[in-house]
Amino acid sequence: MNSDAIATLQQQLLAALNPAPDEARRLFHGRGRCWPGLEQITVDWLQGVLLVSLFREPEQDELAALKYMLVALTQSSAWRNSQAHSLLLQHRYLPDSATEWLLGEVRDEWPISEHGLRFRLDLGKKQNTGLFLDMRYGRRWVQAQAQGKRVLNLFAYTCGFSVAAIAGGAEHVVNLDMARAALSRGRDNHRLNGHDLSRVSFLGHDLFKSWGKVKKSGPYDLVIIDPPSFQKGSFVLTQDYRKVLRRLPELLCEHGMVLACMNDPDIGPDFLRQSMALEAPSLSFVQRLENPPEFADSQPDSGLKALVFAHHPERL
Repeated sequence: MNSDAIATLQQQLLAALNPAPDEARRLFHGRGRCWPGLEQITVDWLQGVLLVSLFREPEQDELAALKYMLVALTQSSAWRNSQAHSLLLQHRYLPDSATEWLLGEVRDEWPISEHGLRFRLDLGKKQNTGLFLDMRYGRRWVQAQAQGKRVLNLFAYTCGFSVAAIAGGAEHVVNLDMARAALSRGRDNHRLNGHDLSRVSFLGHDLFKSWGKVKKSGPYDLVIIDPPSFQKGSFVLTQDYRKVLRRLPELLCEHGMVLACMNDPDIGPDFLRQSMALEAPSLSFVQRLENPPEFADSQPDSGLKALVFAHHPERL
């Protein structure tokens, strides 16, 4: 991250803030490897809050130059016109992902909007804010598909897909995640949108010990699978994803749909297609959803993979 790279980042941010997006968006995606020297930095616009994330520890002089540029950015007309008020620098390479507030009043939470829906984010105290911005096309797709459907949202986290499904008219959504605190935030997100919580269930369980509970609420018209790439003691993508896929035929209604997601840069979409063909041959590949343009990647198969499958049991 030399001086030329930092100058490039400055120009990109000035352009991205002029004008600023109306909703939460990624402004700069260095991890897509399209900007030499900036591969370990991302910048998100959280509607008044600018969150800069570093994924690798820079040299001291590089960090000082980056901070100098960011503070200078807050003096620009683009910053003032955007009505931004807070600037955060998150050190994702540290065990606690420590966050510095370079400008603005320290806040634990912050509301944002996406596709007309509201979400409450965590600021400065967790590695992730609570909403993955690269999945916005996935949430939009779920909202468009959800009318009248029973939906199962596995690895639900803060229930972004669930919010989208209920907004799209889903009959009922079952959210499952081991992290009860994340599901509690999911409830908050539904309340923030004025949703009827009688149409939403929250199961704070280990999926691999809870198939009976999950199956009891089925069958489902739509199953969403969006696991972490790795979660110590609970999920290893290359080992455990197939265990989920082989259960799909007993969870889905006839002609049900699956949105299977994966965000490991080292594993391409063929893993999902081949694993589905092996473990659940009654499901056929339909399409891979596009990723938002702000998440451009020099190697598209390294970015987010969100694949749609359809259940056709009569073909077996």
